[in-house]
Amino acid sequence: MYTALKGIYENGVLKLLEPAPDVSRSEVLVTFLNETKSKSETDRQPGGLLRLRKLKEKKLSISDDFNDPIDDLKDYM
Repeated sequence: MYTALKGIYENGVLKLLEPAPDVSRSEVLVTFLNETKSKSETDRQPGGLLRLRKLKEKKLSISDDFNDPIDDLKDYM
């Protein structure tokens, strides 16, 4: 069985961000992903707005009641 855990490798130390499975001994495979710099929420580009602009260019629109609850699902809410 394979189990994937998220962690951070920094300055020769591997820190797991999740608890490891309860095993006494196991082989492990470590994969280094591309180094990324963390972005704050203010650095992010809003992808949703860009997608909505593309819809407008294609003459497509979203109805005003798009986010309203669906009547068929009222029993579950």
